[in-house]
Amino acid sequence: MNQSSTTIGIAPDLVPKAQSLLKNMNSVLVGQEKSAKLALIALLAGGHVLIEDVPGVGKTLLAKSLAQSIHGSFKRIQCTPDLLPADICGLNIFDQKESEFRFLPGPIFSNILLADEINRANPRTQSSLLEAMEERQVTTDGTTRHLPDLFFVIATANPIEQLGTFPLPEAQIDRFMIALSLGYPTASDEAAILFKTLQTGAFSVGPVVTLEEVIAIQTAVKNIAVHESLVHYIVKIAGVTRANSSIALGVSPRGSQLLLKAAQASAFLEGRDFVTPDDVKKLAPYVFGHRIIPQIKSQRISYSEIIETILETIPIPK
Repeated sequence: MNQSSTTIGIAPDLVPKAQSLLKNMNSVLVGQEKSAKLALIALLAGGHVLIEDVPGVGKTLLAKSLAQSIHGSFKRIQCTPDLLPADICGLNIFDQKESEFRFLPGPIFSNILLADEINRANPRTQSSLLEAMEERQVTTDGTTRHLPDLFFVIATANPIEQLGTFPLPEAQIDRFMIALSLGYPTASDEAAILFKTLQTGAFSVGPVVTLEEVIAIQTAVKNIAVHESLVHYIVKIAGVTRANSSIALGVSPRGSQLLLKAAQASAFLEGRDFVTPDDVKKLAPYVFGHRIIPQIKSQRISYSEIIETILETIPIPK
């Protein structure tokens, strides 16, 4: 493996397709290049993404721009306390004409699902959605139905407002590969947003890749080479979170697996057929941050800073 090479040897025709996805998203997002890339990495690695931030900073726009860039089905669920599992997964209704029950699929049977304000849904409804994320199937009235081959959940949450919300338990938050926050834009970026607002259709994009191409990219990502030293590097980072005195609960092996997969997707997106230590180090705060429980509780979006501090203490493999 030639590590000086910048061109990928695995499915080179698919790399421009993946990069066109990112470019298409950035054509409507202003100042959110990093967040857009993280969300795309989660998609290409076969995971899901949670966007936690205050209202009005572009969480839904990021989700919609990614969904619109893919020629697949897209559904949006506006989560509320009275939302039921059947509203998401579907239900059996009686067809009087045929004198039999037939299944009416819910919005979860789509390629990309936006669960807006997921922490407003009650725990029972949250569980039905998050179970589907892990098992890629839903069970209604004793019948199990598989979800599409490409199934990607983008969930948004407001971590500040508590009225009428049901915070996700740690075990359920662990289902998300990446958790990120957008933050407020700079003055120049906010001005650019306002100028875009004056243009008709400036915040909408068309599809640039097909469903089959995205699935092919996901398959190619799995073949990205990972050196043995990087496997041990990930294990060491996870191990330190479990032994750190400031952390009550460290990262599970599932978190290590997801960091490995995310690093492979990052390498692919940058046109490499091998993972570098930088891929791991850049992604660790976003993959591990929401999986730890500090001894002293603070806002969840700041937990990534603890991971960044840990990374500074671990030697980078050569």
